[in-house]
Formats: sequence, structure tokens, C-alpha cells
Amino acid sequence: MANHSPSGSENRRHVHEGPKNHFLAFALSIVLTILAFVVVNAQMGRTFTLLFIVLLALIQAAFQFLFWMHAKDRGHVYAIVGITFGFTIALTGVAAVVYWIWW
Repeated sequence: MANHSPSGSENRRHVHEGPKNHFLAFALSIVLTILAFVVVNAQMGRTFTLLFIVLLALIQAAFQFLFWMHAKDRGHVYAIVGITFGFTIALTGVAAVVYWIWW
């Protein structure tokens, strides 16, 4: 007599992605950090440097969110909604402070 589970889980196993994606995300984070240092040392202009570093920070945050926090996997909808809501509140607060200081 064969051992069969009533849920049929032996046919639907979770395949772990392994460390490959983590190493890739870590390597890309290192490259983005080095690129930020290169741009600062190249003295390309203050506005360009600031905008470029903010762009690199957003890209790096997306890598962290997708790979290290596993937001790309199924079943993380509530976490994604919560982080998006928090980001929206933080961005609104920063915009309000900038508006208050500059105008």
C-alpha cells in the first residue's frame, strides 16, 4: 500500500530558488554602490550627481525589495501593499516638508 497524502502535496513541491538570485542581487548592489562612488569622484556636477545617486538608490531599493524581501514570490500581497502604503506616506511627508521649507 502506497503512502498518499490526502492533499496531494507530493505532486506540488515548492522549488527553492537557491542562492543564485541572492548572489546576483548582492553583486548588483555592490556594482550600484561602486558606480555611485565613481560618479561622486568624477565631479560631474552637483545636480547630475544628486539625481544619479537617487536613481541608483531607487534601483537598489527595488533589488532589495524583490530579491531579499521575496516580494516577487506569490503570497506576499499584504506586505507589498503595506510597504507601498508606507512609502506613499513617507513620500507625502517629504514633499510637504520640502514645500514648507522652499515656499
